[in-house]
Amino acid sequence: DRDPQAIAELSAQLTNRVQREKVLQYLFYRQWSYLRHYCNERGISIIGDIPLYVAYQSADVWAHPDLFLLGEDKTPTAGAGVPPDFFSKTGQLWGNPIYNWQHHKETNYDWWIRRIRQNLVLCDLLRIDHFRGLVKYWQVPAGSPDATSGSWQDGPGWDFFTVVYKYFPTGPFIVEDLGLITPDVREIVHELELPGMKVLMFAFGGSGTNPYLPHNHTRNSVVYTGTHDNNTVRGWLEKEAADDEKRLLMEYLGREELGPIAKVPWDLIRMAACSVAQTAIFPLQDCLALGQEARMNWPSKLKGNWRWRVKKRQLSDRLAAKLAHLTELSGRI
Repeated sequence: DRDPQAIAELSAQLTNRVQREKVLQYLFYRQWSYLRHYCNERGISIIGDIPLYVAYQSADVWAHPDLFLLGEDKTPTAGAGVPPDFFSKTGQLWGNPIYNWQHHKETNYDWWIRRIRQNLVLCDLLRIDHFRGLVKYWQVPAGSPDATSGSWQDGPGWDFFTVVYKYFPTGPFIVEDLGLITPDVREIVHELELPGMKVLMFAFGGSGTNPYLPHNHTRNSVVYTGTHDNNTVRGWLEKEAADDEKRLLMEYLGREELGPIAKVPWDLIRMAACSVAQTAIFPLQDCLALGQEARMNWPSKLKGNWRWRVKKRQLSDRLAAKLAHLTELSGRI
C-alpha cells in the first residue's frame, strides 16, 4: 500500500541491498551507454523490444496501482493473454495485469510516454510487442486455468497514438503484427505507416497469396527468417514443418528436393535479403544453421527459455565475409 511508515522502516532495514541494486543498475547503464555509442559511431542501430504488458510484481504496478485493473486487495481482477492460435490450442495465459485504460487516458498517457522515452534512451528503434493489444486485447478473468474463457475488449486505439505521436513525431517503431490481425488494427498500421513483420517460416502454408511469401512483401516491413518465438529454421524443418510446407518451399526454391537440411537456413536468409522489405533480420542461430537445441523461446512455456548463448569459437571471418557479401549483393549495404 506504499504506507510511508512501512517504506521508511524497510528503507532503513534494506539500505545495503538497495544501494547494491543502485550500483548494479548504474554500472549496467554506463556499460550499455558505451555499447550504444560504439555501435552508433559505426552506423549500427539497436532495436529494442517494448512488451505491451508489465509484470504484476513490477515496480510499475506497485507504484501506480490505479493504472491497472486491480481489486480492493490489489490483486488483478483479470489477466492478459491471447486466444487459441498457431502456438497454443488453449491460447496463451500470460497473467499480466490489464491496464485501466480510462485512467491512462485521464492522465494523457503520461506513464506510457515516460516508458517509451526511457526505452529510446537505451535503443534507437522500438519493436512494440503484441501491438494489436493497443487496439483490441484479450482479457481473461482472474483465476482462469487457460485463456479460452477470455473476451476481446477495446484498447485505447487512435486516442493513444494521437498523444504518442505528439511526443515522438518520427514514430521510431516496428509493430509486431503477427497472429489474428483484424481490419481495425491494419488500418492503424497503414495510416501511421508503421513497418510490420514478415516471417518466412510462416510463408509456406497455404497458397501463393500467403502474405509472408517474398513476392507479397511490401517495402514498409521487416522480414525475418524467424523470430525469438520461433524454432530455428533447421529445427522447424526437422521437428515442425508439415510435408505440404516442405513441398511448397522446394517449389519456391525451384528444386526437386530440399537437399541437406543444414544448407536450407541460408536459402531463407538469401530469400529474406532479396525481399523488398526495408529491413531484413537473420537470427544468429540461422546464420550458424543450428537446430532446435538453439531455440530462444517457447511461447506459453514459463521455464527454460532464453538459455542459448553464442560461443566465440562459433563466429568466424568466413561467416562475416559471407554476410557482408550477401548484404552487398542484395543492395542492403
